Amino acid sequence: MVSQSLLNNTNVQVTSALGGMQVLEYVQDMSVSPSTSKLQYYMSRMNVNKRQLLLNLNGNGYTVQAGAMQWTAGQIQMESGVKGVGGFLSGMAKAAVTKETVAKPIYTGYGQVMLEPTYRHILLTNLQEWGGSVVLDDGLFLACDNTVTQKVVARSNLSSAVFGREGLFNLSLNGTGICALESIVPRNEIIEVVLDNDMMKIDGNMAIAWSSSLDFTVEKSSKSLVGSAVSGEGLVNVYRGSGKIWLAPVLETGGSAGVSSPQNAGETASEGKTGSAAARNDTMSKIEKFGKFMDKFS
Repeated sequence: MVSQSLLNNTNVQVTSALGGMQVLEYVQDMSVSPSTSKLQYYMSRMNVNKRQLLLNLNGNGYTVQAGAMQWTAGQIQMESGVKGVGGFLSGMAKAAVTKETVAKPIYTGYGQVMLEPTYRHILLTNLQEWGGSVVLDDGLFLACDNTVTQKVVARSNLSSAVFGREGLFNLSLNGTGICALESIVPRNEIIEVVLDNDMMKIDGNMAIAWSSSLDFTVEKSSKSLVGSAVSGEGLVNVYRGSGKIWLAPVLETGGSAGVSSPQNAGETASEGKTGSAAARNDTMSKIEKFGKFMDKFS
């Protein structure tokens, strides 16, 4: 198969695998010119490497973020993931509130599907670890088993959307199977919190994924508004119940731990379809400025 020559490449590492999914990472970006070589060198030193998700199909199927497929090998069939006019309208409604794409193609058959390179970190997880249902921050979805069902879930109250900055709606993955997420934070930096009939308060929208069983609200950091103002914390996101939370230690410039805000849309496997082309240009501009800054020390 095509993947054998790819996996035997000393410049390619399989950093994680789960089910039929494999995350490939390029040790060094060799597709450079003399004018960009220094920039690529510093990028690799800071772990800014290209990564790709390889899907191995053996009679099963995967649902993929629209625009993310790079190539397929073998007897692979693709369906649009939209069933009729009603399905298209439903997809448009979901896309409008979750910032996801209208259609997510489904690939089935025997062979392999390679997704486009991304500079984001690809996180693999099993829905069983989330009690069969997980809620995602906007723009994190990359791929999942086609047995996994997707639905839009609304916040339990309006305050969690207005003050929690998580949005009124989020994408929820349900059932059994594997899913792949695109994150600005690598897996070894994500803080995993398991609640057992307990509570967690977070200052800011640092949570990138949480169990659907958790109740999410926004509350004052202290008992009074004055106390909250004096403490400097103000309102905090509160998660109650039993379940799991993935917590990012940092926020991107756009104020979100996900990849869907315009400031975060630089290099995603779906070519920034959750953001804008202007934001991608802005990201590259910042990288070029960094390269010129480092030139002063060479």
